[in-house]
Parts: sequence; structure tokens; C-alpha cells
Amino acid sequence: MNLTTQAAQVACFRNVAAHLEPGGCFVIEVGIPDLRRLPPGQTVVPFQVSSTKWAFDVYDVATQAMSSNYVEVVNGRGDYTSIPFRYVWPAELDLMAQLAGLQLRDRWAGWGRESFTSESRQHVSIWEKRPS
Repeated sequence: MNLTTQAAQVACFRNVAAHLEPGGCFVIEVGIPDLRRLPPGQTVVPFQVSSTKWAFDVYDVATQAMSSNYVEVVNGRGDYTSIPFRYVWPAELDLMAQLAGLQLRDRWAGWGRESFTSESRQHVSIWEKRPS
């Protein structure tokens, strides 16, 4: 794990907590990586394939690094874009929140307040600043 990235993520939670009044909330929506779709040894998961567009995610499970990659062909020319990031699990976010003085208030699978389960592909999480 990149400690600089991890420190920046914790710093983000601490910055949010510093700007909240007691009882104030921090809300985020985060996708859950499709790691269960990876057979052993595979690191790439396509999620869009057509005659002119391809999109795929590349995973490094050991470091939680990931990139979403997009290829589009227009007038015979290809354009490639890659967006790198680090994925985090809900438990990691809860720990970052706890380190910042926040506590989990709610977690849903979407904005419609669907139950968050092991099958959820995303989550909406709400952390609340504890009273001083």
C-alpha cells in the first residue's frame, strides 16, 4: 500500500471532520470493485465492448491500485484514456472516519436506501461527527 496515498485519504477525513459541527455529516458514494469477476491470474475486466469503443478496468490486487481505461475509434483514429486510482473497502473508510473522530451513521447500497449487502456494487455511507 502506498503510505502517501493512505495518509492523504486519512487527511481528507480529518479535514472534513475539522469543518463539521458536532452532529454534522460526511456523505460519499463509492463503487465496489468487481474482484469476484477475476479468475486467478487475470487482472483485466472489460465492461464495454463495441465496434468503436472498449472500456476495461485493470486491477493490482496486492496494492489496491486500479485504472479504468477507455479506447474509442473515430474516423479510423484511436483515442486512449486511462484513469488511475486506489480502491478502498468500506471497512477502510470506517477506520479513516474513526481516526478523524467520525462514526458511521448509515450505509446503503444506493441513494434509494437499499440495504447494503455482500452483493452490493456500490455504497452510500454517512459518517457523523461525534460530540466533543
